[in-house]
Parts: sequence; structure tokens; C-alpha cells
Amino acid sequence: MPTNPCPIGYSDTAGKANSTIDLMFLRYGSTELNQHSIHPDWQLISDHAPLSITVPIVDETINISKLSIQQNSKQETAFIREVISVFKNLNTLNISNKKCLENTVDNLNSLINQVWNKDAKLTRITRHSKQWWNDECKWAINKYRVSRSLESWKKFKKVVKNTKRSFFNSKIREVVNKSCSPWELMNWVNKHKLPATEAIKYEGNLYITTECLWEALHTTFNLALYC
Repeated sequence: MPTNPCPIGYSDTAGKANSTIDLMFLRYGSTELNQHSIHPDWQLISDHAPLSITVPIVDETINISKLSIQQNSKQETAFIREVISVFKNLNTLNISNKKCLENTVDNLNSLINQVWNKDAKLTRITRHSKQWWNDECKWAINKYRVSRSLESWKKFKKVVKNTKRSFFNSKIREVVNKSCSPWELMNWVNKHKLPATEAIKYEGNLYITTECLWEALHTTFNLALYC
């Protein structure tokens, strides 16, 4: 229902009543998306009054930082070791009903969260964030910022190069182990369409050009014509 019930279509013909012919499809039963307004004073030279609705937008919080553990780092090794220890020490003898099972699972979840919060590091999310960046890269760049020497800069570039190579090699191994045929993703190994014509052998010779094919067809046709 509109907030201000009134005609929407205004007739220019004398004697014809104004009408309500325009519709808005909104959300039925919603207190926020089921009310629209009619604006006769906005119609200008049109014979229709505009309709409007206010759509509420909920405030959204965008995280600019997150807790993460660098892959193949000491922190990851420690996290996995502690999680294994949590599973080993988990008491499962008192799981006698659904409620006990839910309590055990909640306890397990709480213990793993504690381990994660202890070993994870708060990192800032930016458009410059790189997955391959690790503590060794951070140590090298900080050393260069302190010394500003050419030797430190070369050391940093070497560390970055080795880190990138190690990271992407691990990604390649991950794809290989997962799909067993990563090169099938490349266009140049996909199946190619066969050419429009294939090699035709005529009188012991291969005919691969248009001229040769026409000659073979013409000769064959003439021989069949006069047999």
C-alpha cells in the first residue's frame, strides 16, 4: 500500500477519471520494503506520477585485518602439533547421549580456537598483500631499511626470488597432486579441430593442395564419364 493513496495516472481527456495503473513489486509482509510513495508534484509534463521507495542499507563492517598463519612456517608447525595434542587428550569416555556429544564438540572447538589465537598473527589486509611473503622476506626488507646498503638490497631481492620460486613450486605440486594433469588447462594442448580436407592419395601421390585435389577429382570424373 502507498504511504499517500492517490491517483497515479492523470487523464488529459475531459470527463475521464484519473486512475491507478502503475505498479511496484515489493516484498510482501515486510515493514521496510512494502511501502512506497506517490509524488503527483513530480510528474511535470507527464501524465503519470512517479513512485518511490526508500531501501534501507544495513551498515557493513569490512575487516582490514585478519588472523593468519603463514604456510610452511614455524607457527604452522606449532599449530598442527598442538591441535594433534588436543585431539589426543580429548576425553571421549563420557559421550553417552546427544547432549554429551554436543558438549564435547563445543569443548574441542574452544580448545582449537585457543591454539589458533595463540599461534596466529594479526595481519593487515591490503591490495598489496602477497601470499608468498614470509618472515624471511620481512627480515630482509627491514635490514635493508636500516642499512640502506646495496648489499642488503641485493640480499633482499635474492630472498624474494627464492621465496617466490619455492611458493609457486609448491602450488604446482599441489595442482599436480590434485588433478594429475595440470597442463590440460593450457590452450595449446587442447584437442585441435581437424583441417577441412585430409591428405588424399591418388595414383600413388599425395594430393594436399586445392589444385591437386581438383585435378584428381576432374580426372576421376572424366574417366567415369567415358567408361
